[in-house]
Amino acid sequence: VSSLYMEKFNPGRTKFISNGEEVYEWDQTLDEVNICLRPPPGVRAKAIECTIGTTHFTIGLKGVKPFIDEDFHAAVKPKDSFWTMEDGVVHVTLQKGSRGEVWPAALRGHQALDTTAHEQTKKQLMLERFQEENPGFDFSGAEFSGMAPDPKTFMGGVV
Repeated sequence: VSSLYMEKFNPGRTKFISNGEEVYEWDQTLDEVNICLRPPPGVRAKAIECTIGTTHFTIGLKGVKPFIDEDFHAAVKPKDSFWTMEDGVVHVTLQKGSRGEVWPAALRGHQALDTTAHEQTKKQLMLERFQEENPGFDFSGAEFSGMAPDPKTFMGGVV
């Protein structure tokens, strides 16, 4: 389980706002997309219904129209994806169907990352990839000059 998953609401996550209200926050790694949302106060995990399909996601309260009923930006691996609830926050961890792909949005049709945020995400994923492929080196202070390459396809792609 990634360290990002365990954090509560993180200022580094991208917020999805609809009608002036925060619906969820999300972030991504080479392998995962993490979505965090707050259900209404007092809601327990057993009252939540969540379905993670290859391309579609629903979550809401049992017996009620889903709060979110949308397609993912790209395919996920449902058998390797899951959700939990901790301290009143629902954490949805999605295993990307295509490792290293940079998602511009968690859910199709939702606001995409702006150009600057998209480039920052590419850089973050490239550094994650470099660290994974070169465990003896420290890339924490590394920077890219100019635009970062695509972490999915750079130098033959990710394994």
